[in-house]
Amino acid sequence: MTEKEALIVTRDLEIAYGDFVIQSNLNFTVNRGEIFVIMGGSGCGKTTVMRALTGLKRPSRGEVFLGGISLWNTDPKTRDRLARNIGIVYQNGALWSSMTLAENVSLPLGEFTDLSSGEISDLVSLKLALVGLAGFEDYYPSEISGGMRKRAGVARALALDPQFLFFDEPSAGLDPVTSSLLDELIVQLRDSLGTTMVMVTHELPSIFSVADSCVFLDAETRTMIATGDPKRLVHESPDPKVRAFLTRGGKNRTG
Repeated sequence: MTEKEALIVTRDLEIAYGDFVIQSNLNFTVNRGEIFVIMGGSGCGKTTVMRALTGLKRPSRGEVFLGGISLWNTDPKTRDRLARNIGIVYQNGALWSSMTLAENVSLPLGEFTDLSSGEISDLVSLKLALVGLAGFEDYYPSEISGGMRKRAGVARALALDPQFLFFDEPSAGLDPVTSSLLDELIVQLRDSLGTTMVMVTHELPSIFSVADSCVFLDAETRTMIATGDPKRLVHESPDPKVRAFLTRGGKNRTG
């Protein structure tokens, strides 16, 4: 494959809870170094699809390939290795409130590496500095703002230098300025680290500012109805649902 190979591939993916199908016939690719957005209205299954891509929810049929390896059709040891190469930033940050930021970020390093305490401390400071939180190692989550907690969640997700970084509604609960700064951080991290990123969001400012490509999930038909650059889809998608979603508020976004 070329340098810009497809690092994440879904093939005829179907996700269901029992007999209730959430999404089916999902076929999309995420290329190396892309910021890829999973978008759609409320209830379309965006987060559930992300869970299937990260090893947290087994699909009812189809396959997910990470770096050419089938995530759900491989041995447990290989799946564990793939899982350690995935970082996830949860919607609410998911930080342990009783631990400092340094202790939160050090958790995966202590569990999955043989680094000394001094080496872990140095890495933790580096990861926090990468997200603009240098000097906040000894703060507790309750002592910092919501935007800073999101950044701390990013630092923890980056602890093991993952090849894949997933974000679940990263702008949820943030004001527009803080949300924009977080979007800028995501792009900066992609550019500096080369990490392939997947973001679940319905926020138009984030979609248009960070996405290289996207997939649109439709709640009514329970499948994908568009994929590609959202800046092109807003004008060129033949599906009125996609165009309506991308022009909410009456603004004509061209990028």
